[in-house]
This record gives sequence, C-alpha cells and structure tokens, in this order.
Amino acid sequence: MTAKELKDEIQKALDTVPEDRLEDVLAYVREVQRKSQPEFGNSEHLEKILSEDKELLKKLAQ
Repeated sequence: MTAKELKDEIQKALDTVPEDRLEDVLAYVREVQRKSQPEFGNSEHLEKILSEDKELLKKLAQ
C-alpha cells in the first residue's frame, strides 16, 4: 500500500471513531511521532501481545 493509500484508509477509520475517543487517537499518533523506530518496534510487539491476549487479560483482571 502506498503512503497515500494508507493515509486515505486512516482517514476513513478516523471518520468512524466516536468523538469521545478522538483525543486517545491523537495521543497515540503523537506518541508514534515521538518514538524512534526501535522504540516503536517494541511497542508494536507489546500491542500485538496485548491484543491477542485481550480475553485472557480480562479474565486475569477479574
């Protein structure tokens, strides 16, 4: 996917985000901008782990 296609897809996704979550999205984008590539790679791995184990983490939290 080209950069333009990615930006278009991001815009489409943003159009469906509830207003009360837009600040969270903006904070995440700013965090991505701030991080160096190696730091971002680590957070990508953590995000993947957390999303894959979401149900397990919910059960553990109870």
